[in-house]
Amino acid sequence: MKHQEFLSALDQPRIVSAIEGAEKRTAGEIRVHVQPKVVGAEIRTVAEKTFERLGMTKTAARNGVLLFIASEDRRFVILGDKGIDEKVPAGFWDEIIAKLTIRFKNSEFTDGIIEAIGAAGEHLERYFPRQADDVDELSNAIDVSDE
Repeated sequence: MKHQEFLSALDQPRIVSAIEGAEKRTAGEIRVHVQPKVVGAEIRTVAEKTFERLGMTKTAARNGVLLFIASEDRRFVILGDKGIDEKVPAGFWDEIIAKLTIRFKNSEFTDGIIEAIGAAGEHLERYFPRQADDVDELSNAIDVSDE
């Protein structure tokens, strides 16, 4: 599936709404990034650079989560920032990754992403509950790159 077809198939308003809903439960910050492919590097390395570029290491509690998707490769990575990794148990993302992998294999991209966002928000609520003075530190819009 070509990148533009993937983007056209995504219900972006529903995904943004899912991010907003998840962030009402947690102080964690969730972002989604989509690009066509990962060329010449490991997907995790490219995702880490994207994490930095999006300013996700600058949250007060270092509690950002990035769902990085290479649409034409049909691959993805979920990255949590330092504050999350210091608090959560090993394998914290495994169940979300397993479910999203199945959704992607079935071409259920929007539903899979929404399910992953909801699960991330639910898991993060335990470690980073939303406070009354919580500020939305990062954009909820999907970050799209054509490279």
